[in-house]
Amino acid sequence: MKPAAFDYARPATRREAIELLAGAQGEARVLAGGQSLMAVLNMRLAEPALVIDITGIDELHYIEERDGALCVGAATRQAELAAHPGLAERVPLVAQALPWVGHFQTRNRGTVCGSVAHADPSAELPLCLATLGGEVVLEGRRGRPRVVPAASFFQGVLTTDRAPGELITEVRFPLAQAQTQYRFTEVAMRHGDFAIVALAAAIRGEQVDLGVGGVADRPVVRTLPAGDGLDEALNEFAWALGAEDDAHATAAYRRTLVRELGRQLITEARPC
Repeated sequence: MKPAAFDYARPATRREAIELLAGAQGEARVLAGGQSLMAVLNMRLAEPALVIDITGIDELHYIEERDGALCVGAATRQAELAAHPGLAERVPLVAQALPWVGHFQTRNRGTVCGSVAHADPSAELPLCLATLGGEVVLEGRRGRPRVVPAASFFQGVLTTDRAPGELITEVRFPLAQAQTQYRFTEVAMRHGDFAIVALAAAIRGEQVDLGVGGVADRPVVRTLPAGDGLDEALNEFAWALGAEDDAHATAAYRRTLVRELGRQLITEARPC
């Protein structure tokens, strides 16, 4: 299939993009990397009146440390973040997750904020953002930027807290904390496919923040004991995610992956 007809705009500034988005009254979509949007348009799952291309906005193209976080602008590509000097030391969870994001070719086009905006429950970057307790910055026509914690931003399958007239201008990944180990892994049919189950962990002493993607309708993070009681806590968490059978895996298999991979991530990290 081909997309339905739409108007196309390529603003030069962030303010121009926000004005276009607000003026479209919910009938616009933002194009950054296009790795998700173009498929959606081609299948006519969305038929916007206007597509706003933000790829040429230099002020949205940056990676910088600020206030204890690595801040990534909306026009920054995934490959650029992967190549960022010191990423493995500053935000190791993201450095570990990025090679799992699609393929080399798609990472050269896809943007970090675009993945967060799309909010696929199996996506790696939203899972990392939620596990680390990161933030999403939204800007609209009125008032100051709105900063939303990742835990509140993701609301369901392809559903977020972004209002129709708001533009995601930045995501913020908290920097690595002392005495904390970070681990990421996933299982998919093939490398680069959507994750059947993805797990991200931040382990501090006797507790762990464990994030799970690919099971519920959004990334889910829970604090668990890293020592005694881990198996019981993992089993309870696996059931609480509400896994369902689908064409890719059974609910029982997903629960098993949460339990087994979760234990593996945590026990391998603790001796360090």
